[in-house]
Amino acid sequence: MGFIANMVSMVLYFLYVMFFNIPTSANTLTNFMGSTFLLPLVGAYISDTFINRYTTCLIFGFIEVLGLALMTIQAYSKALQPAFCGGKPSCIHGGNAVMFYASLGLLALGSGGVKGALPALGGDQFDHRDPKEAKALARFFNWLLLSTTLGAAIGVTGIVYLTTEEHKWYWGFFISAVATFIGFIVLALGKPFYRLREPAIDNSPITRIAQVITLAIKNRRLALPDKPEELYEVGEDEKGCSEERISHTNQFRFLDKAAIVPKHSEATPGTVCTVTQVEEVKILTRMLPILGSTIIMNTCLAQLQTFSIQQGNIMDRSLGKFKVPAASIPIIPLVFMAILIPTYELFFVPFARKITHHPSGITQLQRVGVGLVLSAISMAVAGIVEVKRRDQAHKDITKPISLFWLSFQYGIFGIADMFTLVGLLEFFYKEAPIGMRSLSTSFTWLSLSFGYFLSTVFVNIINSITKRISSSGRGWIRGLDLNQSHLNLFYWFLAILSCLNFLNYLYWASWYKYKTEEPDQAEAKAKELRTGPLVAEEENTLDGVTQTSEAHSSVQTEASTQQLIKERDQTA
Repeated sequence: MGFIANMVSMVLYFLYVMFFNIPTSANTLTNFMGSTFLLPLVGAYISDTFINRYTTCLIFGFIEVLGLALMTIQAYSKALQPAFCGGKPSCIHGGNAVMFYASLGLLALGSGGVKGALPALGGDQFDHRDPKEAKALARFFNWLLLSTTLGAAIGVTGIVYLTTEEHKWYWGFFISAVATFIGFIVLALGKPFYRLREPAIDNSPITRIAQVITLAIKNRRLALPDKPEELYEVGEDEKGCSEERISHTNQFRFLDKAAIVPKHSEATPGTVCTVTQVEEVKILTRMLPILGSTIIMNTCLAQLQTFSIQQGNIMDRSLGKFKVPAASIPIIPLVFMAILIPTYELFFVPFARKITHHPSGITQLQRVGVGLVLSAISMAVAGIVEVKRRDQAHKDITKPISLFWLSFQYGIFGIADMFTLVGLLEFFYKEAPIGMRSLSTSFTWLSLSFGYFLSTVFVNIINSITKRISSSGRGWIRGLDLNQSHLNLFYWFLAILSCLNFLNYLYWASWYKYKTEEPDQAEAKAKELRTGPLVAEEENTLDGVTQTSEAHSSVQTEASTQQLIKERDQTA
């Protein structure tokens, strides 16, 4: 509720309260958002290595609330705000600048750290080896997005109205801080009901990855064995019940050299890696092209939170007698998502599941692909709308077109985000090794981070190039007046780039090999204790649900016993 509201309106706070110009305010926001979505790696590493995900969420939650509190104080006190300084990129300096950037830094660190641990904490409540819980896991990520959507809807209407129309920025930050604090209190109260996984400090993801890479390089001159079975792997009895065993794959064979058993020394953790450990690194490596293929989409998202908000601010915002805040326009995709997510979950998924036999209806990568196509369409539409807006402004600036023209690009991108965000979260969680799930789900936010930073790079580079090649000596996006800019060309540039990126994604998605796990003997033994040794289990995969047919198994067992008695009598 607080984070999304600030995300869509803060560009106006930078523009009209901190007195940044248009490019600087847009770049400050994208840099802030980029940092926010880069820092989940910190929360993920801590929760995978030192403390559990629940505790990580609470610690970083406190930091997030502290950042919002500092922003509330600065927004309230005029003495902590800069005076207008004319055409400079930024007017803030001295102690005020220190407080401003410190509060942004704390907010980015706290919010990012929570994002690194919270989705994996939710995913930990489901056993992916249980078919019923596997379906519930896919449902969880949909409901997680729905709850985020409902909170954001409150934020971009109520909080944004207070900040941008009533100009009570301190109330917006204060309400965000209180709402966030209450949210973490609710999270803390749920502790007795959670499945909490304690990390192994001596078995951190970074250490395991570094060990595989180091030993693969060290053994680079050694020949790989003819059979993968000759590579080193610890037996199930030695591994323990909490660690999964991952089957060998033929991709990235160079990394297999880390699992070559040394000939003249004993196999110890420092001299050889297990096949499972090598496969963990292979999984993360296979994920990287998927991660890279979603960055351009998030660069497009950055435009809807910066330039589109600035567009909306100079359009006709009337709805009858009511003035709609420009930063409230994201309510349109949020309404779309609030309707489509339950529809998708309750109707499409069961229907698709009957056809594909997949617990989620369609695969995670198929879902991401749909989102990438829609994001390209959204940017193409955004360019068309900007041409209409600017042409009308040149004809008669006193009669701008309606703000609701922006609903087309927002609505299309909202649907794209519904497909892609949930698809990525579920993909990175399910495919990751158990001990690296926080780190892996952080790849979703890492893609967002790179998208925001890339937006800053694109704005700066395109402005620089177009200044040199244009006859007027002006860039596509400049100064304080969008009516003198060529924002539509920037949108179309991103649309073309998105189409090329989709082709790139298709290649990597078809190349990706999903993780396969070896049967977990500990789980098999547990099932045997529950059902008894004479009860066989039948897999009914039509609906993805495992069913046990005791009557059928008993008949088979009795027939087998009679056959043994008959053979014994014949032998006698």
